[in-house]
Amino acid sequence: MPTETPVVTRFAPSPTGYLHIGGARTALFNWLFARGRGGKFLLRIEDTDRARSTPEATQAILDGLNWLGLDWDGAPVSQFAGVARHAEVARQMLAAGSAYKCFSTAAEIEAFREAARAAGRSTLFLSPWRDADPSTYPEGAPYVIRLRAPRTGQTVIQDAVQGDVTFANEQLDDMVLLRSDGTPTYMHAVVVDDHDMGVTHVIRGDDHLTNAARQVQIFDAMGWPRPVFAHIPLIHGTDGKKLSKRHGAVGLQEYAAMGYPAEAMRNYLARLGWSHGDDELFDDAQALAWFDLSGINRAPARLDFKKLEHVSGWHIARMDDETLLAELRAFLRANAQPDLSDRQIARLRPILPALKEKAKTLPALLEQAHFALIERPVSPDEKAADTLDSVSLGMLGQLTAALQHASWTRDELEQAAKSVAEANGLGLGKIAAPLRAALAGKTHTPSVFDMMLALGRDETLARLTDLAG
Repeated sequence: MPTETPVVTRFAPSPTGYLHIGGARTALFNWLFARGRGGKFLLRIEDTDRARSTPEATQAILDGLNWLGLDWDGAPVSQFAGVARHAEVARQMLAAGSAYKCFSTAAEIEAFREAARAAGRSTLFLSPWRDADPSTYPEGAPYVIRLRAPRTGQTVIQDAVQGDVTFANEQLDDMVLLRSDGTPTYMHAVVVDDHDMGVTHVIRGDDHLTNAARQVQIFDAMGWPRPVFAHIPLIHGTDGKKLSKRHGAVGLQEYAAMGYPAEAMRNYLARLGWSHGDDELFDDAQALAWFDLSGINRAPARLDFKKLEHVSGWHIARMDDETLLAELRAFLRANAQPDLSDRQIARLRPILPALKEKAKTLPALLEQAHFALIERPVSPDEKAADTLDSVSLGMLGQLTAALQHASWTRDELEQAAKSVAEANGLGLGKIAAPLRAALAGKTHTPSVFDMMLALGRDETLARLTDLAG
């Protein structure tokens, strides 16, 4: 029985800047589709624009993919390194008659278009060299190699997302494959690379849909099998317009810097334009099992920061403590902040289960963990200092004495605080505010009893003594 062709997908960014969130989603879709089927996910750096392509931008793409947790098979392929191969294929097409030499100059092409505009005709360039006798070729003159595209009929893209998309061939020109300096055009190089890399599925933004109509003509001319195309809708801002910097963060590194865990970003990006029933929250194993091209929507997806925060909070809450600690440390390193000390980690561990239930991002969690990360003496901020009047300082002194011999359990800590408050004719809430000031120096903190348990007897009493005298 014939075996099914293994799935091979690719992500092919141009290294001219940071990794855009739209590019990150495209990479994720390709990764999920390939990995979920035991296939290969390849990375190609489309660096033929030598003026704009930089090593720094290439590294930024690699760093972004690594942070997002998307691994690729083999070494990244440089499109520029394949220039000789691209030229070879163009000359094969020339020899086979599916391409031709065009000696038209830039001035002649512009004159053709001006005349067409004046006459109200299509400005699509019709080269006079398409069917010229080779004996008429000007000796030694520069030329480009153009595709001999069909002039009649239709080119149909059978797209896994968009359905059948039809283009009239009369609206597609004989595009240039090889420039007069012998360098390939992007449109030609992409097809050769996809064929040589064995790509079976091209999953990319729907802004490439028109490109596909021209590219399949090269596949067909070479007698190569077409890959399955899946053109996915772009990401829009909340206002329904194409995503741009005015909508907020557009670079993947900005989301990493804001403290969204990578696994939350994978979940969120997967749902931007793809769905599996009503499932909004899922882990990697579920995404790999569920993801298919039929679940991709045709309509543009909209970026929604509130939904991203919800997804992020869900993932943080269900992380095991050691994974979360590793995420926090990686976040601090990425933002050039000091790593957590052993002492800080020891204080964090017992409070993590309480902190992660409420935090939406890693910085929000670190903000709540502030009490565990600071050292004595604690300096209350302005709001916390306002809670420290003579009455509250007196209660802290009484509580310090009451806690000297308490067994360090939540019940006994609560009872001690309640007894001190009642002795002063007040409710438990009245002692909580100065307690927060003493233990964390802030007014918004985790439960005072969670903080006391995390800090331990000696550190808690020391902080209370510092403040209450």
